[in-house]
Amino acid sequence: MTSRPLSILDVRSAGPAGRALCVEETAVFQHPLLEDPPASAASAEDRRRYAILQRRAEQTCLACPLLAGCLYDAVVRHDVAGYVGGTTARERARIRTLLGITVEPENLDTLAGVIGGNRPVDHDEVVRLRAAHPDESLERLAHRLGCSLSTVKRHLRRDRNGGRTREQEPRSRPSVRAVLATARTVLDPARGSRRAA
Repeated sequence: MTSRPLSILDVRSAGPAGRALCVEETAVFQHPLLEDPPASAASAEDRRRYAILQRRAEQTCLACPLLAGCLYDAVVRHDVAGYVGGTTARERARIRTLLGITVEPENLDTLAGVIGGNRPVDHDEVVRLRAAHPDESLERLAHRLGCSLSTVKRHLRRDRNGGRTREQEPRSRPSVRAVLATARTVLDPARGSRRAA
């Protein structure tokens, strides 16, 4: 695991109010490759494109005055996909594990009324379609089902967890300081262990 630049690890507070810089980089932050990182078996070209996108997203996050608040929300309040708050989904999951919290992914389809009158997508249908089309992108599966990408990801996560659902909200939320300290440990394990010693 490579260490991140120390500037992302040294965020102290939410900083001054301002506009999130990712708004200006939607082509990067909403790119399908950044939303759904390539597997280790992916082509070298996909892995290279992903690395370029991730570096651009990281640079944008580093310059953003809202980084600390964004990271906190992405770890504690909302289980979102893609690169958010200077972290990948995998890194945020690791931060949550270390903090001992769980966050249920939001059902954006229900909130947006996307699926005709709040008709839920059948969990078994999502799992069946994924098994039937393992090489198909999750975005294409979402299109087949007539739902959002986040809904497909939520159902597949639930399937990986053995069908268990997690709590909607953590019992007690960690402080911003605790989230930032844990992020420091995850993003730069060598530096985090030196501080703990």
